[in-house]
Amino acid sequence: MLGDKNAAVTIAVKDTKSAGKFYENTLGLKPSPARESKVLSYKSGNSTVLVYESQFAGTNKATAATWVVDDVEGVVRDLKSKGVSFEHYDFPHGTRKGDVHVMGETKAAWFKDPDGNILSVVNG
Repeated sequence: MLGDKNAAVTIAVKDTKSAGKFYENTLGLKPSPARESKVLSYKSGNSTVLVYESQFAGTNKATAATWVVDDVEGVVRDLKSKGVSFEHYDFPHGTRKGDVHVMGETKAAWFKDPDGNILSVVNG
């Protein structure tokens, strides 16, 4: 039923104007036309990221969006140069090298947007 359909990431924020600066300038997402006011739409690869205003912004305690990248360390360096700070977690069977968590072949890093939504990058 949905297995061959595209999915969109939806992220709640307090203010789309300030969130837009982060998602466009810091993360480098490309804006695309949104269908409604107070909703920002972005293209990210073949995916769509929708950012919308909600009173519940930043209340999710789990990862809201993950980007699959070739070079986790490089993305972390780039984001740090733009002022992004990274989250550190204790995972069983994992280690951390700087801001990058290593779990076997998997490398990942987590950070938050200005509203506290947890975002991540992981190697492909």
